[in-house]
Amino acid sequence: MPTRSGAKHPHHDAPDTAEAFARLTSMPAGPERDALRDALVEAWLPMADRLAGRFRSRGESYEDLRQVAALGLVKAVDRYDPARGNAFESYAVPTVTGEIKRHFRDHMWTLHVPRRVQELRNRVRFATRELSQTSPGHRPTVPEIAAHTGMSEEDVRTGQEALESFTALSLDAELPGSDDGYSLSDALGTPDPALDTVVDREAVKARLAALPERERAILYMRFFGDMTQSRIAEELGISQMHVSRLLSRCCGRVREQVMRDVAQADSASPDRRAPSR
Repeated sequence: MPTRSGAKHPHHDAPDTAEAFARLTSMPAGPERDALRDALVEAWLPMADRLAGRFRSRGESYEDLRQVAALGLVKAVDRYDPARGNAFESYAVPTVTGEIKRHFRDHMWTLHVPRRVQELRNRVRFATRELSQTSPGHRPTVPEIAAHTGMSEEDVRTGQEALESFTALSLDAELPGSDDGYSLSDALGTPDPALDTVVDREAVKARLAALPERERAILYMRFFGDMTQSRIAEELGISQMHVSRLLSRCCGRVREQVMRDVAQADSASPDRRAPSR
């Protein structure tokens, strides 16, 4: 694809493709049109590479950025309409740049951050770099960044917080100042298995209180005093078989009553959780 001679272009990599685009829009689908489309994409690839190079310092490999920019260029070639009277470059540059920025927004951030916050982050990052160059060794303050950018101090703080959202630490990372290998995962809490016991105890408390005194005593000696059935029988002067039947009957009655209470509560409040059996 030839480069236009004698015409002024903002960049040396802008080829003269006006005639080719005019032919592309009038050609029917087929191999000939596909070949011309591919030639247009190839002719403008240097521009896409140049745009990708602007984002080298963002933490992504240059080859990956070139691929993303090339994808944006293909979209620009497919969507460009020369009948609108605009040069292809004026349409392609924002299209390719937008594709690269979308790549960073969708694939590079560890946490999902709204576009507005990402833009605040970039403004704060660039302002911090510029102010640091004018005053070496001095870390710019929030008011200084706000005055330099025309942003509010609240937006500056939001942008600074977003600076920490681009990447995340591993849970195995050692905490700063820790000399014993204490990591982030060591600071995470875990579900307390005793919570289920608390819920169940509260559920049966009223029903246990309603039992006859002897049955309450048997349950207490068995489950709280950790006494054997034979020891309970000896304590109460009854047979072990009788103790066994009383325990079974009490537990069954309390369980049935509690489950009935829970079923009634669930019908009134679906968020209530039944106790474990």
